[in-house]
Amino acid sequence: MAKENSFDIVSNVNLQEVSNAVQQTLKEVGTRYDLKDSHSRIELNEKDHKLLLESADEFKLKAVAEVLHQKLVKRGVPLRALSPGKIEPAAGGRARQEIDIQQGISADKAREIVRYIKDTKKKVQASIQSDSVRVAGKDRDTLQEVIALLKQHDFGIDMQFANYRSL
Repeated sequence: MAKENSFDIVSNVNLQEVSNAVQQTLKEVGTRYDLKDSHSRIELNEKDHKLLLESADEFKLKAVAEVLHQKLVKRGVPLRALSPGKIEPAAGGRARQEIDIQQGISADKAREIVRYIKDTKKKVQASIQSDSVRVAGKDRDTLQEVIALLKQHDFGIDMQFANYRSL
């Protein structure tokens, strides 16, 4: 019989799906009548996990962002993983917005998750592992209860539960 069970709480976005959504958005923006001559562009910086949206004005920028959100949802990318910055003026009267793509759990959120798990008084141990949180315990049912409690609580980030294993 297994002595220790564990799972990881992670927050990852499939950047390939984001890239596909960006390409679909650019295709649709190029054909839409209201956005055709806006010279809108979207750049995906996979290394820094950022999106840069630019358009002719703030109204058209919001329309491009709305199309992008629709494409991301269709591709299974959670919108909670996006942190839009404020809309800034750019050269030539244009508007620009930077959107951060969340990859990994920040240290503050990880501490909040660990504190929440400890406050439940369940017999599990939660530990921070760089950009994820590992939860370990002897009883599988207890781990399932912790997952259910975490799904009910809103931490303001998108979470996935991975690497469920018995050691």
